[in-house]
Amino acid sequence: MNDSWTERWNERYSNAEYAYGTEPNDYLKEQLEKQIPGNILFPAEGEGRNAVFAAKLGWKVCAFDISSEGQKKALRLAEANKVHIDYRVGELEEGMYEPGQFDAMAFIYAHFPAEIRPAYHKLLNTFLRKDGILIFEAFSKRHLDYIAKNEKVGGPRDHSMLFSIEEVKAEFPGYSFLELEEKEIELNEGSFHYGTGSVIRFVGRKR
Repeated sequence: MNDSWTERWNERYSNAEYAYGTEPNDYLKEQLEKQIPGNILFPAEGEGRNAVFAAKLGWKVCAFDISSEGQKKALRLAEANKVHIDYRVGELEEGMYEPGQFDAMAFIYAHFPAEIRPAYHKLLNTFLRKDGILIFEAFSKRHLDYIAKNEKVGGPRDHSMLFSIEEVKAEFPGYSFLELEEKEIELNEGSFHYGTGSVIRFVGRKR
């Protein structure tokens, strides 16, 4: 990832306000509360709202992001909630975590640049144990139509960074999908996810 990408997220997270709020994503909350706590990984975790929620449920949480400003706010949020999260800053690389280290992973609006996304997903999948659970919510290809109507709903404007059902199936081939759908939802997550949008959601079990 180039420096301008990192700078963009540092700028967004440098304000006192939490860009996407401090409450967890609704779909993550719904799904995580069904699981027995264990080890969980949050890629592209931003300001920590979802990681902190998982820690409050008793999960042992690891997270990473390219933004040092995001890390600072995530650690402040964890401290305020009296929980611990292992939050690292940097790009994903081999050896960052151990194969099969995690019982669950949560991809919540983890929109990686298209040129690295398939390789990132392939590597991240190795960190999840067999029978582990992956919880996923991200904007769909159709979301561009929603941005055109309301920029406050947020999300990438690059079509290649958005998801289709077919791409999900191709990039997560080793999973049994317990749920997989494209859905119109109402977002109310801080200043940058507000309004009606189109998302892909799934819960997968690693085979």
